[in-house]
Amino acid sequence: MSRRTARVEDLLRSEISWLILREVRDPRVQMTSVSAVDISPDLRRAVVRLSVIGEEPERLACLEALRNARGFIRSRLANRLRNMRVLPELVFEIDRGAEYSQRISDLLEDLHEPDDSP
Repeated sequence: MSRRTARVEDLLRSEISWLILREVRDPRVQMTSVSAVDISPDLRRAVVRLSVIGEEPERLACLEALRNARGFIRSRLANRLRNMRVLPELVFEIDRGAEYSQRISDLLEDLHEPDDSP
């Protein structure tokens, strides 16, 4: 990854986080944070990874709300980031990294517990 793509990813992550926090007024998008942004080398597509607190139906509702607000978010980004020649297409995904980490931790914990069966 080049330094430019890393800078653009950081910039997009902070700006999208700010927009979700301050501008998106959908109640389904309350407990959401942007955990990462992965941008393609040609800067045309950005995958926005979201960390959403709640159960699976709430996460899916939040994801759907942000997919519906994609045009609004992109237009606001265009106003805020005027120095970018082309604004990337935004693709929202739920970041399941924390879930996987917790599952692995639970499995390792189960392996180290003493077995009480005779």
